[in-house]
Amino acid sequence: MYRGRFAPSPTGELHAGSFVAALASYLDARAHKGEWLVRIEDVDGPRCIPGADLAILQQLQQCGLQWDGEVLYQSQRHARYQQVLDPLLAKGLVYSCGCSRKEIEESQALMGLNISRHKAAIYPGTCRTGLHGKSARAWRFNVQQWCALRGNPEVHWTDRRLGAQVQNVVNEVGDFVLKRADGLWAYQLAVVVDDADQGISCVVRGQDLTDNTARQILLQEALGLPHPHYLHTPLVLGVNGEKLSKQNGAKALDLSSEAAVCKAMNQAAATLELNTLSAPLNSLTERPSVLAIWTAQWAQREATKIGT
Repeated sequence: MYRGRFAPSPTGELHAGSFVAALASYLDARAHKGEWLVRIEDVDGPRCIPGADLAILQQLQQCGLQWDGEVLYQSQRHARYQQVLDPLLAKGLVYSCGCSRKEIEESQALMGLNISRHKAAIYPGTCRTGLHGKSARAWRFNVQQWCALRGNPEVHWTDRRLGAQVQNVVNEVGDFVLKRADGLWAYQLAVVVDDADQGISCVVRGQDLTDNTARQILLQEALGLPHPHYLHTPLVLGVNGEKLSKQNGAKALDLSSEAAVCKAMNQAAATLELNTLSAPLNSLTERPSVLAIWTAQWAQREATKIGT
């Protein structure tokens, strides 16, 4: 059975970019006659805005995107994440790290590596053999060891939209954090555990998250979890040509009137290359029928790509 999900972080209301991912994941689930779950990824508590989760849920309902089942909150699952981390620690696949971000960046500079904008520095493995007198700050997944066990540092997967993908996680990422210095759980561990526990069969999310996929596949392997299919959706760009996001001042989705709701939904559907000329949303009374038409369009184009 197909089961998809939309997993926003409550650091603000949905904007045009995050709504594209919401609509795509909804349509994909409905096109496969499956379930569509909503998960609130509030594991990074200090960044969350009180009430943003409820605002996001209300935005989805205003647009007719009704989820199945109860909404899952990551902030209520700390014990589950620790339960998953402990066996990895026992197997030596996770180790404590005492390095600060500045130290990692300095090590990278000494190796002659440039730090790309918006990307974390590649961890050089400083604490892989011990803390060397430092205090433990974080816990990292031993990518080098796991890739040695699996016999290949390259992770291959096929994205339903982007096609064949490959990443050498050892060289391009390094040992990545599973539990942060502030005691909070890292996105990579939480999302892998949640997807598995919720039985997610296909992950539909924004293209900016493509780079995370290889790390999540490695964790799935190490934990003996199934691999979902992946589809990364087109990004909505801001006036500066960069991805529209809360960090660069993206405005909350305007749903203040019936016309605004229709405009937001039509724009998201157009970004997903659906035929909004033949099936535009002009009023909220048309919303169920238009969503059904968009679902049929999506099914004709996408449903056969995962063989269900």
